[in-house]
Amino acid sequence: MSQGPAIILVRPQLSENIGTTARAMLNCGLTDLRLVGPREEWLSDRAVAAASGADRVLMAARVFDDTASAVADLNRVWATTGRDRYMVKPVDTPREAAVAMRSVIAEGGACGVLFGPERTGLENDDVTIADTVMTVPLNPDYCSLNLAQAVLLISYEWYQCAAPTTLPAMTKGADDCGPAAKEKLLTFFAHLERELDECGFLRVADKRPGMIRNIRNIFQRANLTGQEIQTLHGVVHELVTYRRKKGEAQG
Repeated sequence: MSQGPAIILVRPQLSENIGTTARAMLNCGLTDLRLVGPREEWLSDRAVAAASGADRVLMAARVFDDTASAVADLNRVWATTGRDRYMVKPVDTPREAAVAMRSVIAEGGACGVLFGPERTGLENDDVTIADTVMTVPLNPDYCSLNLAQAVLLISYEWYQCAAPTTLPAMTKGADDCGPAAKEKLLTFFAHLERELDECGFLRVADKRPGMIRNIRNIFQRANLTGQEIQTLHGVVHELVTYRRKKGEAQG
């Protein structure tokens, strides 16, 4: 695995932008490129030419069907966005994020940064998967970056922040410490949301997507460990079991 953050392009539109992203990454020592549903062939002649020698990053790029799969093995994820998504999430500048990324990796974790399609940016459901929003402080009258510029700026801050720091100390369990991989968290979300559908909590169809995003963001902010997620699975299971037993007794 790369010793730096994964760069995750969600539904990139142009193959040459994938190539220039690879070039920006390798300038800063990053090699873990992940593509979610690219519209064009990422190994096209245009992409290779735009990479300008960073072919090995393109050749090693991994392709995923959805964002959840692309971040499943990561412990912490940042979502880049230039506009308010009306979600309660921490916000980092690239420099602040670089320090936090160094800390995560120094403690044996893995992290990544999500970048959205060139024209529209990330969808809200993609942002929900992330722990933290990353926003570049630029001229408020004109703050338009192309995809490769954004990747280079964030990769450069990572590269410059060479001195690892440590996360705030906290008491840790014997085995499963540190933020859990996204795969575990997303599995818990599926479990919880299935039971919330079953009990009728999410019964209003037009409000359901927003309610799910709010619920997910609550748990994202908690930096849950694998053991804590297992405990939450148990909590949901027991609540469901109790409700069913109570219903049977009343019936």
